[in-house]
Formats: sequence, structure tokens, C-alpha cells
Amino acid sequence: MHPLSLAPAPDPQPVAYGAVFGVAPLAMAVVSREGLIATANEAMGSLLGTGADGLVGKVAADLLDLSSDARTVHAYHEMLRGRQARLRSTRRLKHPDGHSLWVRVTATPLPAAEQPVLLSVADISAHRELQARLRHVQMHDPMTRLPNRTLFFERLSAALEAEAYEESGTGRIGLCYLDLDGFKAVNDTLGHRVGDRLLTAVAERLTHCAQEAGRTRPTTPLVARLGGDEFALLVEASTGTDQLAELAESVLAALQAPFDLSGQRLSVSASIGVVERHAAGTTATGLMQAADTTLYWAKADGKARWTLFDPERNAHRMTRQALSSGLRPAIERGEFALEYQPLVGLEDGRVRGVEALVRWHHPQFGTLTPNRFIGLAEEDGSIVQLGRWVLTTACRQARRWQLERPDEPPIFVSVNVAVRQVWDSDLVADVARTLAETELAPHLLQLELTESAVMGSAGRPLQVLQALSDMGVQIAIDDFGTGYSNLAYLSRLPVSVLKLDGSFVRGFQYEGTDAHPNPADEVVVEAMIQLAHRLGLTVTAECVETSAQASRLRRIGCDTGQGWLYSRPVPPDRISALVDAEACRRN
Repeated sequence: MHPLSLAPAPDPQPVAYGAVFGVAPLAMAVVSREGLIATANEAMGSLLGTGADGLVGKVAADLLDLSSDARTVHAYHEMLRGRQARLRSTRRLKHPDGHSLWVRVTATPLPAAEQPVLLSVADISAHRELQARLRHVQMHDPMTRLPNRTLFFERLSAALEAEAYEESGTGRIGLCYLDLDGFKAVNDTLGHRVGDRLLTAVAERLTHCAQEAGRTRPTTPLVARLGGDEFALLVEASTGTDQLAELAESVLAALQAPFDLSGQRLSVSASIGVVERHAAGTTATGLMQAADTTLYWAKADGKARWTLFDPERNAHRMTRQALSSGLRPAIERGEFALEYQPLVGLEDGRVRGVEALVRWHHPQFGTLTPNRFIGLAEEDGSIVQLGRWVLTTACRQARRWQLERPDEPPIFVSVNVAVRQVWDSDLVADVARTLAETELAPHLLQLELTESAVMGSAGRPLQVLQALSDMGVQIAIDDFGTGYSNLAYLSRLPVSVLKLDGSFVRGFQYEGTDAHPNPADEVVVEAMIQLAHRLGLTVTAECVETSAQASRLRRIGCDTGQGWLYSRPVPPDRISALVDAEACRRN
């Protein structure tokens, strides 16, 4: 080994820590246990605009704005007492020359007990400015420069926090949610460039409306573009529906004036959904759902208008949705049942038949009559499945009554058929299969279709009716006299029964009251009955409620009656009892 390798290393030169501290580019200061600056470097003096010597003896927490935040100042004091290892905080400072700067303050304990803390302060103003620019880009629509959906929901969520609405003074919040009527046509006919200019011009007018509304209110509404041609005006600390109505009216008025877009002159309108409510208990999702629903109402009511959220209307809509979504599962779960209303011969009072009426025993809404769900079933197509169930159940019951009373004339069953069943299913095959399975004679089945569905039928509907009639099934026109009333066409339809709408029969209830009977009512009904008989049809009068009505209908030749005079719709066993009682009276 070389002898020089055994020589001791030279002593290092002593480090001038004070000199390093003084020339370090990072702003630093040493703080005493009392929180006073003991020494500071030139970078700190330059950052705060007072010079290093001018900082000595000053309260560091005041210079660096640590006292304005309770949590930060508590942690800082804990560090001065030696109970916390480190502290970091971002603060906004005011420079003596007037400009603001953002700094990141780091406090670190020092070994020396008498000088416990080293403060280092980094100027992050440029970084914060870049962050602010990026956030602005992320939170604003690049075309209209309005706040976008993200910023809107951020503001909305913040406004719905308890601290926000408790401090607002009113505790309420309002929203105008709008879109342009027919905007797609503008894009399709004039191009997206014109459409974009239109959206920008609309944004400017909405902003002006918000600014005008803010002149007399504590806050200015936030205008945001939520996407496409959808905009929102958020009113924090709303003073009530009047304020929102006034804002909506001003928006409609502002958009009525034509837009001049580089030579293209356009007129547009908007539909607005308005929601105003207590902020407590409201969620951003719930508020937007209500606004979306109300905007839909404004569209449905004719567009170019504003509509205020109506809880009752919304409850009805929600009920419709719940019923519609539950129809098919309800059929499979067996929640439907049939009740039957007698069809009684006016001459002898005998029950000739019954009309099957479906009821839905809904687990939430109770027993529902057909007017609550048949329209929904027709809309979503479940009427086909439900119609098959009704047909099978009614025919099976009619056959059971027949077998129970083999010595009595059998009663027929009348079943309502929707037009969609004719178009969306093989009704002829369904009827044939049901009659075969239940062993019910075809003439003991009557199918009822509304006048508007039958009159003017051609093609498939007419072929279906003819095939059913050829099979021996009776065809009845329900609610006759309220639809087309094309009497010439009636003679060419395979129809066997007319059921007069109850509105005609109600005119007969003058008898027995102080009011005088209207002769025109009787003339019209008598003429329809005579016409039907000349065509070989029988006539049933609906809604017979009094014996006087039944007497007058019998006198002018009506064949059968149906209504509360004889019975309300009842379960099958009540029909059995009614038929048995009638047989006992005859015998």
C-alpha cells in the first residue's frame, strides 16, 4: 500500500452557515419562541418589500397572514411550543407596492431551543396563476365563455350546503332551466357555424338579463351553458317565485327580438322550466330533475313560455311512470282481477250477459280502474299481454257459469279490445285458441271496440273483424255516438251490437225532478235505435241509473241496459247470486 494512503485527510474548511443563509435565493427567517423574527435573509426582505433588517422583531404570523386562519394559527402556535413537527400553509399576501402574491409558507423546528422555528417562504404566484387559467378553461364553455356544466354544478352544490344557505338570509334557491325551441332546425338548414353564432348571441342576452336582475338584488344570477342549446340561470338566496317569474319573463322578452348574425336574421324562442324552493333538504340532483321535468311541461304546453314546477303535476307524472314500469311485472305477478257488470234485457229484466272490467290491485296505489292504466298499456304495448289474460279469464268464467246452470239460458261475456291488440297481435288466433281451451261457444263471446277505432276501418282491422264475425263472435261498438258516427259506413261493418254512450242516457234523468225533459234527447236516441234495428243490430244503453231512464228506453225500443240501476261492477260470485235470485223470481 502506498504510504500516502495512510495520511489523514485534511480538515474541512469551516462552513459559513450565516453567509449561506444570507445569500440563499429562498426567502427564510428564524423565529423566536415568542413568534418574533430574530433574523431574515435578503430574499425574505425582498419578497415582503421591507428589507431584511426591517423584519427583525416583527410578528411573523402577522407578516405572513397566518393569523387569519384559526386552524393554521393554532398549528403554528403549537409548533412554537415544540408540540408539532412541521407546518405548511398557502397564503395570499399584499405587497407594499399594491400587488398580491401567493406564497407557500413552511415552518420547521430548529435544534436551538432559544430559536425554535425556521420559516421558508416560496413565491408560487406564477404557479397559481397558471392553475387559475387552466381551471378557467376547464370550467368555462370555450364558445360562449359562460360557466360550463362542471362549474354550474359546483356552484349549485356549494349553494345547497347548510352554511351557504343559512348565511344567505333567505334560505331559498331558484333555477331557470331553458333550451331554444327548434334549434336543431337552425343547425340543419343554416349550418353549425350559424348555430354557434346564435348560441353566443343568446349567451350575451342571458348575461345581460342576469346583470339587470342583479342590480336590484343582493346577488346576480349565475348564467351557465349546460350543453347544446341548454342554459341555466341559478339564483342563490332567492326571494320567492315572483323573482324567478320576473327573471323568466325578462329572458323570454330578451330572446324575442330577432338576431342579426352576419347577414342572417333569425327569430327564436325558448322554453323555460322554473323551480324555486327551500334550499334545506334540496339536492342538486333533485333540483335538476324538477327543472328538467318543468322544462318538458313548458315544451308540451306549447313552447315559447315558462312553466313553474307543480308538485301535484309532478306526483301525477311520477305515478304514471311507476304504473307504466310496473305493468308487465304486475301481469306476471297476478295483480289483475276481473269484475263483471250485468247487461240486462229491458223487456224482461233478465241478465243476458256481463261486461268484463279489469282491475289492478296495485300494492302501493290500491285498486285501480281501467282509466288509470289502459292508456299506459296501449302506449308501451303491454295491452297485448294484458288483453290475452282478460280474454282467457273472462271466457273461462263464462263457461263456468254455463256449467253451473245447465238448465238456464247461458249468459254471454263482453270483453273490451284495444286497437293495438288488432295491429300488434293475431287477435283471431288468440280468440280461436281461447274458445277452444275454455270450450265456450263463440256466440257467448262479445268483443267491444270503440267507435273511433271501428269507423273507417280498412285493411287489417276490417279483415280481423270479419274473421271474428265469421267465427260466430259478436262484435259491439262501444261509446257509440261520440266518435265519427259514419252511419253509411256502419252498414258495411260486421257489427252486431251498438252500445249507446252514457251521455245520451243521462239526458233522460229529468223525469222525477223539477226540470222538464228535453224531447230532443229522446228523439235522437229513438232514431239511433230504429236505425240500428233496421240494420239488424241490437242496442245496449250504458249508464242506466234510474227506473225512469229504463222505462223510457224500453218504451222507445232499446234492447238491453247496463248501469248502476242493475248493479255496479262486482266479483264473479255476486253475478252468480244475481242470476240465481232472478231465476227464483221467475220460477
